Amino acid sequence: MAEYLSPGVYVEEYDSGATPMQGVSTSTAGFVGFAERGPVIGQPQLVTSFSDYKRMYGGYLSDAAYGNNRFLPYAVEQFFANGGARAYIMRAVPGDARAASITSGVLKITAANPGAWAEELRVIVAPASKAKTQVLAANGAELTLKNADGFNPGDVVELFDGKTAAHATIKSVLDKVITLDAPCALDVADTRVGTPKYIKTCEISIIARLGENVESYENLSLKPDALNNVCARTVKSDLIAVEVVPAKAAPAPAKEKDKDGKEVPAPAPKAASIVPFALCGGGDEELVLTLQGGSNGSVLNAAADAFLGKDDGPGRRTGLQAFQENSNVSILAIPGITAPEVQAALIGFCEGKKSCFAILDVPLELKKTNDVANFRDMYDSTYAAMYHPWLEMYDAGAKRSAYFPPSGAMAGIYARTDIERGVHKAPANEVVRGCTGLSCAYNEGEQDILNPMGVNLIRAFTGRGIRVWGARTISSNGLWKYLNVRRLFIYVEESIKANTNWVVFEPNSATLWSRVTRTIEAFLATCWRDGALAGATPEQAFFVECGPTTMTQDDIDNGRLICQIGIAPVKPAEFVIFRITQKTASE
Repeated sequence: MAEYLSPGVYVEEYDSGATPMQGVSTSTAGFVGFAERGPVIGQPQLVTSFSDYKRMYGGYLSDAAYGNNRFLPYAVEQFFANGGARAYIMRAVPGDARAASITSGVLKITAANPGAWAEELRVIVAPASKAKTQVLAANGAELTLKNADGFNPGDVVELFDGKTAAHATIKSVLDKVITLDAPCALDVADTRVGTPKYIKTCEISIIARLGENVESYENLSLKPDALNNVCARTVKSDLIAVEVVPAKAAPAPAKEKDKDGKEVPAPAPKAASIVPFALCGGGDEELVLTLQGGSNGSVLNAAADAFLGKDDGPGRRTGLQAFQENSNVSILAIPGITAPEVQAALIGFCEGKKSCFAILDVPLELKKTNDVANFRDMYDSTYAAMYHPWLEMYDAGAKRSAYFPPSGAMAGIYARTDIERGVHKAPANEVVRGCTGLSCAYNEGEQDILNPMGVNLIRAFTGRGIRVWGARTISSNGLWKYLNVRRLFIYVEESIKANTNWVVFEPNSATLWSRVTRTIEAFLATCWRDGALAGATPEQAFFVECGPTTMTQDDIDNGRLICQIGIAPVKPAEFVIFRITQKTASE
């Protein structure tokens, strides 16, 4: 309560009624798989178009090099083609993949991530300077400059007297006076306008070029504590990682002997250059470096661990485990990977998070209903759906038609349906865009066998195109057999969770219980008006209870606020039945 000490009129604002709630997004997809390039550790990266994906992860993968592990770029393309708007990508790599690198002088440049892609990368190192000016006066090691902006202690500088160049290091800077580490032997002072004499800093520039992707870094220093340190400036590069390695000491010169066989003093070793470009191995021309040693690893026969990844803690997770830190993704797929251990782990991951739904592919070679049914019987979950057969689409990489797993296109259809109709609408009876055929055609009798088991078929209908013709989870629990019901519950649960953080540490009293109840009721009423909940009235569609009927005194004493919520989800009209009878004219 505010403290009032002097007479007057005071106005206070206070909260009353329900706190507005905004529903979370359910149309964001996450994909794990092999890519040409891209980060492999840390957070999955957001892409909002297939062009975004290609800029960050490269293009299509060949069947010869990657086999059945090549489908990530195609799945992302099909996701956006079928209505998806946002996707997070996590690139997986086999354990034996290696990053290309090259060492030039003290500069070691490594590709930002593993793969043979870096063999096409070109890194150009050239001399650069961030400051150049005229020396007005010289007194031993002290030089008075016309303009000292850009000159800092520790900078390597070049002094030019019109004919000869020398190099030194700045010890200190005071106004326009700099002090070098040694007296200047050249006559560089000149007050004339247009004099050829100068002093300038010595840095390097680095340009990394991969096709149309170009990164440019100017005026880089090799000094570890410099603001423009080469390692610090390039740390966010998508193409390279730079390291400065200590220069090797010059070998001691061999002792020499005179004509009488007596040893004479060895010549003094040549002083090492302090010029950054020379330290990097540069000479008269810029360096053009080609990285070597990069490898994609055993991508044809990758183990399940390559896709599942490792949990090495925040910021260090790989593969599927990287999505632990992502709260935006609601749909997850590992396109084309049908190994049971991978799919079981994906299902378990979604069940553990309780905010994601998995889309599974069936192996391409399985066509008989018994084989597909046996494959389906390995799993039982309300957090996953399975689709078959594979889709015939144009392979832009191979310039021909090919079969692709349906998970990418289905993720796009999920997103499209969520955006256009809402998460409560089953993503079925929807056209698969870009699909020109199927790997096998199932008839109605075969679907009678597979549909009750939870295998959602994609079928071709004369005059109506190729459509998704199933909307079930792979669960044996009848309450959760429709995938839109599970995804609606994910939407409601995550929306309530995201919008009720204000409740934590509030006084656990009847006032709070009433506010929580009104807040959630207002949100569920909106869901009901949008058609997500069944019932002719809000009372038939949902209930919210929070108070003495849901909590004991022990709960309150232990800091627990318990709210019970019930909703009546709408179910899809899976079987449309018209009962027709005869009628006489007199009836």
